[in-house]
Amino acid sequence: MAAETPRQYVPLTCHGHSRPVPHISFSYLEKEETYYLISACKDGNPMLRDGVTGDWIGTFIGHKGAVWQARLSPDATNAATASADFTAKIWDTHTGELLHTIQHDHIVRAVAYPPDNSDLVATGGMEKKLRIFDLTELANNPAGESGTIPASTGFEIAEGVHKASIKFICWTHDPNVIVTASDKTLRWLDLPTRTCIHQEVLDGEIKSCEFVSVSAESASPSDIGGGKPVLAVAAGKTVYFWGGPDAREELKRITLPYSIASVALDVKGRKFVVGEEPGTWAKVIRYDDEVEIDTHKGHHGPIWSIAISPDSKLYATGSEDGTIKLWKNCEGYYGLWRGGAAPGTVEKPAE
Repeated sequence: MAAETPRQYVPLTCHGHSRPVPHISFSYLEKEETYYLISACKDGNPMLRDGVTGDWIGTFIGHKGAVWQARLSPDATNAATASADFTAKIWDTHTGELLHTIQHDHIVRAVAYPPDNSDLVATGGMEKKLRIFDLTELANNPAGESGTIPASTGFEIAEGVHKASIKFICWTHDPNVIVTASDKTLRWLDLPTRTCIHQEVLDGEIKSCEFVSVSAESASPSDIGGGKPVLAVAAGKTVYFWGGPDAREELKRITLPYSIASVALDVKGRKFVVGEEPGTWAKVIRYDDEVEIDTHKGHHGPIWSIAISPDSKLYATGSEDGTIKLWKNCEGYYGLWRGGAAPGTVEKPAE
């Protein structure tokens, strides 16, 4: 029996960036159909958008180099960005004000918040050091020149363990365990002892490493991962999924016939989306039988980052072409989609 062909919805295209978009990330669900999307960009100007419509809310101005990663705090009141200008910056998402600059000694590639604490942030990058910062302490301590705090004030975890640049940091459901991606290696780090407790060497350089979780209200035991966050990783031609409280239980690994630049998992719809590399297409693949069910065309460069919304009803793709596209992932009316068509300046995908 042939695989059913899902209905093709026109994606929404978000313009505004002038350089490639290496990373995008959604906030948690604030209330029904209310959440945010933040994008990192090599133009140095991370942007905040309405996650449902893609409408621009604001741009965080202050970096002097490419921004590699951007994430929103669990309560969405602040955002953290990692930049090639040797800094991580913390921003007020309501005013756009720069709250803190954390000065590093090399390019910062990764930032992360714990799942339920907006007062802590982790940074990593070309220094090969994972550090934790308490933002309440940063707020109370007198900062140096122009509000800059040296990275050496942070708590370093697993000193000397990383042998290459830290590209991703994922704080697990267990707040005492952090996962880092560095070259081909995933490491699980225990914060109380500041040691590496587990590691996995993967199929190739890790290009994407993100936690996927839906809002607590909609999580279900029938979801992939049983309602807990799932770690989705792309390395070489293989996608990997880990579950459990500290993401050490391997759920599945799937090897594809092409290299992968990015992956995101729809835990409720039991499918995942990958960005090909080289290539410009996103492929949608069923998790259980590994059958490809859809191809998304429209980007004009590789898709470096894919993120599923916190209600699973859309996913976003960020590309080398400088645009972000939002793809509908549910039936019926949602956001700007009304029965399949989206109004306004929506760009139709390329044939």
